[in-house]
Order: sequence, then C-alpha cells, then structure tokens
Amino acid sequence: MKTRLRDEEDVLWDSAANLQRGIEAAGGWLYLTTHRLIFEAHAFNVQSGTTAIPLRDIAGARKCWTKFLGLIPIFPNSLAVDTVKGKTYRFVLFGRDEWLRAIRKARRKREDEDDR
Repeated sequence: MKTRLRDEEDVLWDSAANLQRGIEAAGGWLYLTTHRLIFEAHAFNVQSGTTAIPLRDIAGARKCWTKFLGLIPIFPNSLAVDTVKGKTYRFVLFGRDEWLRAIRKARRKREDEDDR
C-alpha cells in the first residue's frame, strides 16, 4: 500500500479490483480501512493515481453490473459506492458480497465512533 495511513487507521480488507473511470476500467488494489475506502491504480493504466473516499462520505453501497465501455452491462460482479455528494464509484472485484458487508460494517462502526 502506497497511501499513508492516518493515526489510528487500520486496513480491514483488501483485494485486487478495477475502478471504472469513464470507458477505462483501471486495474489496481482496493483497501477498506477504518476511515476510508482507497483505490490505488497500477502505474501502467491510462488513468493512474489514488482515489480515497472517507467512510463518512459514503451514502451507500450496492451490487451492480460491470459495463463494457461504461455503457453495456456484461456481468453482475461489480460494486457501486455512492457518496453523499452524488458521485458513484464502480468497482469490479471478486467477493463483492463480502466487500458489501465489510463496507457496511465499517461505516456503522465509524458512525458510532463519530457520535461519541
């Protein structure tokens, strides 16, 4: 992991994933931490770099279809993460049911800690 973790931030879950960025599905690694969802693209993608979504900014997560060129549904193995600002991030990954449960659990725990 290249992204520097904050104090008291731990990685809870991680796996290979692709992030749909327009027509490109950028390959990389997805991390769920106690504070953020972080996608680190491989350097050889057209659109490289890191995308970090604070857990408090996630409005919800749901199963969705992988779309060819960002348009044509081809396979039901993606996870959509919606933010409170109306942006949707689509991740193609294995184990999306486990990811969905892990994200929901981490969000609840973060909300509980923020309420204290």
